[in-house]
Amino acid sequence: MKALLKTTDITAIAFAKALLSGEGIDCFEMDVNMSVLEGGIGILPRRLMVRDKDHFIAQVILRDNNIDMSG
Repeated sequence: MKALLKTTDITAIAFAKALLSGEGIDCFEMDVNMSVLEGGIGILPRRLMVRDKDHFIAQVILRDNNIDMSG
């Protein structure tokens, strides 16, 4: 798996997951528990992971929908 998106913006994660799901690309959100442990103040980023074979097309999908992947 490769990291596609790393952000503290939970709305960006939700939007990205919806876009990828709509295209049939499986994704997995990591570091959710760590961000909960820090009290929900949003300082620890979450990562959205995709399969290696889906990484390129997933990047294109997020870029086409103006989701900042610079981290």
